[in-house]
Amino acid sequence: MFHPTDLFDFRQTAHADLFAGCTHAWEALPRIKAYIASQLRPELRNTCLGRAFIGENVFIGEGTVVEDGVMIKGPAIIGRNCQIRHNAYLREDVLIGDNCVVGNAVELKNVCLFNDAQVPHLSYVGDSIFGYKAHLGAGVKVSNLKLTAGNVIISVGDQSWDTGLRKFGALLGDHAEAGCNSVLNPGTILGRRALVYPGVAWRGVLAADCIAKNRAAVEVVPRRT
Repeated sequence: MFHPTDLFDFRQTAHADLFAGCTHAWEALPRIKAYIASQLRPELRNTCLGRAFIGENVFIGEGTVVEDGVMIKGPAIIGRNCQIRHNAYLREDVLIGDNCVVGNAVELKNVCLFNDAQVPHLSYVGDSIFGYKAHLGAGVKVSNLKLTAGNVIISVGDQSWDTGLRKFGALLGDHAEAGCNSVLNPGTILGRRALVYPGVAWRGVLAADCIAKNRAAVEVVPRRT
């Protein structure tokens, strides 16, 4: 369930070679830097609305709109017809497909977004891969560093896998979604079409077509005037 093809449709990325030879999808994360360096041919074909800072080692495809206040440090490869909205901050080693949305006050670092992935509002995403049409609600945070020492461990039942990674945010399969203000803890893996409801602090593996919900009780009392 962790092979790249278990999570991602490689017809929806121009960067399938990033995953060549990977047994587990997370093995692509430490490759992003070198992959971008090997593929990058800096060129800006985008439109800017207002003033943005775009570094020297950046490629942006046709039809992409970069709004006022954006900072793209690079290295980065950004596809066609994307929206990079006001005050987005794209740090090092960012790989974005076609028709993606990176929204206001979103910070990205060492990520790969497949086509049509959306991170529209107020999110941090580091050391992560989002599949085709994966989506984050407003305010979702992807935590990529454990508070305790050691590598990120993936566990399912009695089985565990040492990823060998100190930094590992999340893998979101195609069409997976996380609702507003949820937190995806280090090593989160959401299968295809999996849903994390708003406000959930999720840790671990959520299988394809499953939903993670909070069931906290809400007390309703009369209002005193």
